[in-house]
Amino acid sequence: MTSRELVKAALAHKETERVPYCILTTGETNDEIKRVHGVKDVEEWLDNDICQVSPPWWNWHELAPDWRDFNTPTSPGTIAGTGSYAALAEQVAKAHDANKYVLAMFYGSHFEKANSARGIENFLCDMARDPAFAKQLCTKIIDRNMVMLENILSCDTIDGVLMGSDWGSQNNLLMSPDTWDDLIRPGEQREYDLIHDHGKDVWVHSCGCIEALLPRLIDMGLNALNPVQPECMDIEKLKTDFGDKLTFWGGLSTQQTLPFGTPDEVRAEARHVRNMMSQDGGHIFSPAQAIQGDVPLANIEVVLEVAHEPRGM
Repeated sequence: MTSRELVKAALAHKETERVPYCILTTGETNDEIKRVHGVKDVEEWLDNDICQVSPPWWNWHELAPDWRDFNTPTSPGTIAGTGSYAALAEQVAKAHDANKYVLAMFYGSHFEKANSARGIENFLCDMARDPAFAKQLCTKIIDRNMVMLENILSCDTIDGVLMGSDWGSQNNLLMSPDTWDDLIRPGEQREYDLIHDHGKDVWVHSCGCIEALLPRLIDMGLNALNPVQPECMDIEKLKTDFGDKLTFWGGLSTQQTLPFGTPDEVRAEARHVRNMMSQDGGHIFSPAQAIQGDVPLANIEVVLEVAHEPRGM
């Protein structure tokens, strides 16, 4: 099976001989891989089944100082576009030629976009002190997102879209489920519906403990969830309760096992996570988060070794 076929099978909850994988790394880690292995392109060395592409998007631009004040800002939220459609076309064509699953990545797309403008403390206060403003800001963010999404969803060779916002802390949600329903859900639903209308899969990135939201997200049409942190949620319970409805991307500990474990300990946990989470399909094997610079290269090499193994070893 091609990489794309493996990922599509996982999303369809079908077991495959090898579990698809997508391992993310950070700058320090990339530098070490290049130094030791003499590679120029870490993504080529990893040979992930998913190719992450970064379409043009938008960011806040030169916001006035009142956006960082505690009080509700009165100045307009100025923005600027980012990225290149020509560069996107090159990325997508390369991934398509390699038979990869093409995933358009939009981190910080909604709730996180709001708190990046206001600062997390201010925006959490806005939600309680001035909920009308908080809702207006989130609606404007989604309105802009919808325009940008429309511009890239017509690309037939993009398979899925990942929308990212961190709704959880290490132990619980950052807001009540009722507040999430009122403030976040309507905009997220607009995005998911648009993505599905174009025949693409919906992926979500949210750090932290968001188990309380999973029934809602499933009902809204979510196909795959990342990062699935074992320090925040019981991944075996997630698989039991939601594994027939969601595909999970992640699960291997990046807070404990990868930085502090021996290669043998990493291998044992990686195999357990892969085999358990991929039962009846529904798993993209990976560490929970992008691998940081505190992880020994030997442990990264073990993760990649396990990623290449047949399921069940």
